[in-house]
Amino acid sequence: MAILVVGGAGYIGSHAARCLKRHGHDVLIYDNLSTGHKFLANGFELITGDISDRARLATVMKKVEAVMHFAAHAYVGESVENPRKYFQNNVIDALQLLNAAVDAGIRKFVFSSTCAVYGVPSRLPITEDNPRQPVNPYGVTKLFFEHGLEAYSTAYGLRFASLRYFNAAGADESGEIGELHHPETHLIPLALAAAGGTGPTLKVFGDDYPTPDGTCIRDYIHVNDLAEAHALALRHLIDGGDSLTLNLGVGEGHSVKQVLATVEEVTGKSVKWILSPRRPGDPPVLVADPSRAKQILRWSAKRSLRDIVSTAWKWMQRQPKSEP
Repeated sequence: MAILVVGGAGYIGSHAARCLKRHGHDVLIYDNLSTGHKFLANGFELITGDISDRARLATVMKKVEAVMHFAAHAYVGESVENPRKYFQNNVIDALQLLNAAVDAGIRKFVFSSTCAVYGVPSRLPITEDNPRQPVNPYGVTKLFFEHGLEAYSTAYGLRFASLRYFNAAGADESGEIGELHHPETHLIPLALAAAGGTGPTLKVFGDDYPTPDGTCIRDYIHVNDLAEAHALALRHLIDGGDSLTLNLGVGEGHSVKQVLATVEEVTGKSVKWILSPRRPGDPPVLVADPSRAKQILRWSAKRSLRDIVSTAWKWMQRQPKSEP
């Protein structure tokens, strides 16, 4: 099947594109390269375009039978400082993409959502039935698009998969593609850069949380495990399955200090870090209950935290060195 991977020159999209290819699909990448990188789309047809470009989308949609949407802005802090940017791209422009797909007769749509739609969880581990109460504009925009998919499903027969990620991390085992954000805000690449001497001293935000070691606990999932779930969700839709919303996580949490210990074990280097004040709105613990994905897709995360850190380190070592 021909699949349009929107945002396929970005971190998760590029891994999903490769996974879809391994599953035998024809993949077309659509990306404006504002945050993506052309080399991450090597080996695929790349169409450079924006999701707000209705005419360009209409032409592209004629070539495909399903859409995967990864083209969202995704910095929580930036969304607080500049919500206009997030509502424009993640809601208004994203609806142009959704409308173009529906207008072209496409009825299979896979959406890159987030655990940020839950906000501060009311119970743990987090199931798909937890209240959706986002606490920042980024989470609000993702929830808005989820509502759009639900409405379009009822009105137009669209069948969708909303996949709510927890903390995506790691890199392809080949070392050829991986995480490359500017600026980088994620713990594991920042910790690796601090250990390897290519980045600044790491800031640890708070060590007085109600957790065993006082630091925040998160559910870290390898990007290739995420990608595999996308391919299986698409197969579910191709086979006539109903729309679905799923948490994608390991179901196990690791604290910031546990992550740093793993980084030091993998690299053989110490991580330089300093303690900083808590960030407003950071929940002590975010851990998924991925049992619904296991039941419906027969999927579960296979890679460990050490696998995540090892592949990210391999990828980082292949990047051109720069001064911290």
